[in-house]
Amino acid sequence: MSKTEQNLQIALNGEAQASIRYRAFAKQADKEGYSGVARLFRAAAVSEKVHAKSHQCVLKAEDQIIAELDSEENIAIAIAQLESEGCIKTTAENLKAALDGETDAFQKTYPAMIRDAVEENALDARHSLEYAMSIEMVHAKLFKKALRDPADVQTPVYHVCPLCGHTVENQSPNKCPYCGVDSKKFIPVD
Repeated sequence: MSKTEQNLQIALNGEAQASIRYRAFAKQADKEGYSGVARLFRAAAVSEKVHAKSHQCVLKAEDQIIAELDSEENIAIAIAQLESEGCIKTTAENLKAALDGETDAFQKTYPAMIRDAVEENALDARHSLEYAMSIEMVHAKLFKKALRDPADVQTPVYHVCPLCGHTVENQSPNKCPYCGVDSKKFIPVD
C-alpha cells in the first residue's frame, strides 16, 4: 500500500468519525436550545460524509464505512458510545473542539497528505484531499463565528455541495466556487 493510499484510509476514517461526532454535537445543541448551531453541525456532518465518500471512491475501497454512515441505527449506537465516554460536552465546548479539529486538519494533516500525493503523482487522491482541506477551512470559519455567540446562529438552512462538501449558509451559490457543481445539486440541511 502506498503512502497516499494509507493517508486516504486515515482521512476516510477521520472524516467518518467527524461526521458521527458532529451529529452527536447537533443533538447536544438541540438539547441546549441552539437550533442554529445544531443545523450547522448537521450540515458539517453531511459535508464530512461527502469527504469520506470521495476518499473511499479514490481508494476504490469497500463501502462498509459509508454504509455505516447511512445507517441511523449505527449512528445512534455510535452517538450513545460517544455520550457514555463523555466525549459530548456543552455546545460551546463542542464548537471549540470542532474548530480545533478543523484547524488541525487544514493546517497540518491535509497539507502533509497532499504533499505525499503530489510526490506519488496520485492526481485523484490529491484532488480529493485538496477539496477536503479547502472545505475544512470553511467549516473552521463557520464554527469560529458560531463560537462567538451560539445563540446568535439563526441560519434557517445550510447547503452542502455533493461533490466537494462546500458548506454555505442560507442560499447556495450559482456554482460551487471549489468544484463548479450547479447550485441545484446542493444538499439542503435544516
